[in-house]
Amino acid sequence: MGINEGTPGRDGSLGEGREAIGLVLGLLGTMNVRRGGGTLELPPSRKARALLAYLALAAGTVSRRDLCEIFWEGLDDPRAELRWVLSRIRQLVDDARLKRLATSHDGVRIDLRDATVDAEVVNQAAACGFATLAFDAQRALLGLFRGEFLAGLELDDSPIFNAWITAQRQRFRSLEVALLEQLVRGAQGDAAAQLLERWRRLAPFDRRVHELLLGSFARRNQLREGEEHLAAASRLFAAEGLDTRPLRAAWDAARSAAASRGVPATVVAPLGVTEDSASGRRVSVAVMPFAPTTPVARVEGGLGTALAHDVITRLAKLRSLFVIAQGTTFALAERDVGAEQAARMLGVDYVATGTYHCAGGRVAVAVELIETRTARVLWAETLAAPLQGTLQVLDEVGDRIVSAVAQQIEAAERNRAILKPPGSLDAWEAHHRGLWHMYRFSREDNTRARGFFATAIRLDPTFSRAHAGLSFTYFQDAFQGWAPRDAAIARAFASAGAGLLSDDRDPSAHWAMGRALWLQGRGEQAVGALRQAVELAPSFALGHYTIAFVNGQAGDPEAAIRAADLSRSLSPFDPLLFGMLAVRAFALVRLERFDEAADWAAQAAARPNAHAHILGIAAFTLALAGSKQSARAHVAAVHRSVPGYGIGDLLAAFRFDPAGERLFRRGARLLGGG
Repeated sequence: MGINEGTPGRDGSLGEGREAIGLVLGLLGTMNVRRGGGTLELPPSRKARALLAYLALAAGTVSRRDLCEIFWEGLDDPRAELRWVLSRIRQLVDDARLKRLATSHDGVRIDLRDATVDAEVVNQAAACGFATLAFDAQRALLGLFRGEFLAGLELDDSPIFNAWITAQRQRFRSLEVALLEQLVRGAQGDAAAQLLERWRRLAPFDRRVHELLLGSFARRNQLREGEEHLAAASRLFAAEGLDTRPLRAAWDAARSAAASRGVPATVVAPLGVTEDSASGRRVSVAVMPFAPTTPVARVEGGLGTALAHDVITRLAKLRSLFVIAQGTTFALAERDVGAEQAARMLGVDYVATGTYHCAGGRVAVAVELIETRTARVLWAETLAAPLQGTLQVLDEVGDRIVSAVAQQIEAAERNRAILKPPGSLDAWEAHHRGLWHMYRFSREDNTRARGFFATAIRLDPTFSRAHAGLSFTYFQDAFQGWAPRDAAIARAFASAGAGLLSDDRDPSAHWAMGRALWLQGRGEQAVGALRQAVELAPSFALGHYTIAFVNGQAGDPEAAIRAADLSRSLSPFDPLLFGMLAVRAFALVRLERFDEAADWAAQAAARPNAHAHILGIAAFTLALAGSKQSARAHVAAVHRSVPGYGIGDLLAAFRFDPAGERLFRRGARLLGGG
């Protein structure tokens, strides 16, 4: 199913094709089914209509047991009811040409790949990003929103279905708002005003729409109207216990901006408030309570509450994020405010939400991270753990959620920053632009990263993470041999120190200091600084990785393996994953488990951003394992980037203890080197 008939293309046209003969299912608004240009009569049974909608949006086959639980919980013979309802759906969706409804003893599936489902069209467009569509295509997509999702189709005796339909309504309302925000950017005059009003009706507590309306009033010199709107919006927000100060600040800023540039006679576009340009801003995130998937599990203070509280606490320790306190998000959840709506009410950039299901002695936690403005799901994953008690689940799942959420936010911010002109970056954006280059692991990108970190520090001298990033670029200079080593080490240490002076509670600052101390040959002090980093933020994957890095060379290789494994579990797609794999490899070398080490080293070398030292570790480790042909292939690979690279380069970069150095020299000799 998807983008065929009735679907807006990137140029704004509606795809030609099968609407004249195909099946069209409308779920946005009052449910309707069309075929051949005519509207079909729906089954009188509300459950038949509800089940059709549920199957249309389901991913694949749904078990009969689940359907009976959702729609006929408590009935004596729910399977008979299910068979009767399916017969009515089959009459509606099947035709002589296609049998779309497929049933088996265990499951039910509806195949709508040849049909158009308006809700699925919206979902596909949202997954690609509304911003990627042309303005006319966005406008055509907005036309699919004919009203509330499955308007009027609640089922009094099916609480699970009602919970599902409520979640869907919240989701599509958020998508409509996100689409309206995109359209407002390209609209003018009355069209823009109409879009803003529609947005305001859908999301009256969305601070952004009020900011835009106030900006529009200011640019048109409609000061009385602006003050009246501010007063009305402030009363609305205050009644819900929401902070009204950002509204007043937005109005004052809009008036000042309009006065400074002169007020135009007409408004070209209503966007009076642009991206937050404050140099000291932190990206903001709200975490909603995790909901059980079955009503029976809905217990106040249960696992979902504990998990959300734990994630909030751990995210707050990262210092890079502004995390909404649990009292606020929990209160909104109790009022059945959806995740995206709550995020817009709170004015945050991202919202994390999820569900959990307990069965068979295990708990499965499904998590989503949503970008508020676009309503895009940036990350979704299901994590499982043994159900041995709440604390065990938190330990098993909590850190992984926190690490993934933090990573995805960082990636989104880096990608956003890279698209902006360098001269328009604030401190936060310059820092993330620096991170983007830093993770390319080339000499040229390292230099560019240093420039962006320096810009961030110039704009905000107290920005500890920018100091940490600057320290890392000097670390790379020393470690990779890109600059005189002694000078680079001194600068890495000085920058790390500046980060600690700016914020000694920032785990990134302690991480940078740990790396700098290692460069100076102060291994025990380095581990101490790194342990402070992970004590401040237990889910800080790079902290655990660097502990493994130091211990794997001259400390405790068994502890290094445990720390490396933990870092990978916390951040399985980290830009430094090649390092996490390589650390495990040389720790195994130190234990003389050469075959295992070779496997891990080869994985590290296969990563797309693996640098010369990683290839060198792979070459010498493979030689120790007796895989000389593969080892020589890695030598050739490293020589393509660093001609003449040999064991001396590897040992100069790392601080292996005498036993580790002897082992790597043995690997080099097996390849005919020193």
